[in-house]
Amino acid sequence: MRDSHDLNNHLKREPNAALLKKLVIISWVLSGAVFALVVVMGRYKLDIGMELPLLPPLHAILNTLVAISLLVAVIAVKNKNITLHKRAIGFAVCFSVLFLLSYVTYHGTQQEVRHGGEGLERTVYLIVLGSHILLAALSLPFILITLSLGYTNHFARHRKMARWVFPLWLYVAATGPVCYLMLRPYY
Repeated sequence: MRDSHDLNNHLKREPNAALLKKLVIISWVLSGAVFALVVVMGRYKLDIGMELPLLPPLHAILNTLVAISLLVAVIAVKNKNITLHKRAIGFAVCFSVLFLLSYVTYHGTQQEVRHGGEGLERTVYLIVLGSHILLAALSLPFILITLSLGYTNHFARHRKMARWVFPLWLYVAATGPVCYLMLRPYY
């Protein structure tokens, strides 16, 4: 009974349009900065004089934790457990930020590892990797905007946007470890 009372109180909060406007701008600027950083990392590498072999498996673990957190979040919200939903989304965001920091550290300092397979194996890898990268880049601003909608109490718009942002974010999180496992023999 308490969960439905908490849900009703939560949904009655007034939307904050001014804060949402600022957060949407921040979402686009931050997404643009991340995209620019990834492009620069692809062209220039910092020489730190050491290898970082533990980071690629860490990326896979962090992406797996993002996927698990997202699944917990969607189950929680379907069960009207808003507290658990918010916590799970918080974990997904934290794991995503840790992933991004680790990813930038690794790809900004290490030479790219290429898939050495041939034929269908290589084609499947490139399709999964390409869709992973493309959807990661395209979904980031919309993930941030969806988070902003929830944070500023625009719940109807948050739900509407989350219906298509959630599967994209989940796909990106789930295909990260798949790409790692397909590339692992070539490290």
